[in-house]
Amino acid sequence: MDSVDSVEGADQGRLVAEPARLQKFCGDLYRCLNRRSDEWFELTDALLCAEGPVTSLVGLCLVPEHRRGHGGLYDALNCGPLDADQLRGKLAGLPAPRMFGGRIVVVVDVSPWLRPDAPTCPERLFCHVYGRGRGRDADQRVPGWPHQVVAAVESGPACWTAILDAVRLDPADDATAVTAAQLRAVVHRLHSAGSGTPGIHRSWWSATPATTSPGRREAKPVWL
Repeated sequence: MDSVDSVEGADQGRLVAEPARLQKFCGDLYRCLNRRSDEWFELTDALLCAEGPVTSLVGLCLVPEHRRGHGGLYDALNCGPLDADQLRGKLAGLPAPRMFGGRIVVVVDVSPWLRPDAPTCPERLFCHVYGRGRGRDADQRVPGWPHQVVAAVESGPACWTAILDAVRLDPADDATAVTAAQLRAVVHRLHSAGSGTPGIHRSWWSATPATTSPGRREAKPVWL
């Protein structure tokens, strides 16, 4: 009932502003797509509107939001570059979730793209995956590409997060150095977008061993 009461109260302006903010972000996202932008945009809609997890690219062609054929999908992925730096800046400009006291708290985790059936693909790593049985013996090391994600989280019962950055970890990367550089860049973009107070901040990160591919990492302080 809280959501019903808020419609009649002071949140009317917010209900009008949210669709306008979404429309602006859609325009910003479209401008980050250099070539094959229409196909890229439809592919994004299909990814967001698909029912359940996406297990194949061809399956996205069957989603109603994707109006082009599967040939256009592969053409966009192969020939349509995405301006990742510009997109990161746009994401930092969106309202970030806040923790207690209005602080922005970011977390770092690794999400692997498992590809055990692609032995000829380069730069794969062994990703730590939880097993279905009990105990550590049930865990597995599956070949794939680990992607390290930085997200802003909020307090309370909600589980909404705001993805601020994502990078793929290569076999030669130092996990600590990559994380420190990634966090520095995220904090700089948040400050440039007007979130937080400029200055030197000290933060800590800890990697979850279950999702970390380049070996187990311990929590270490990182100066930003």
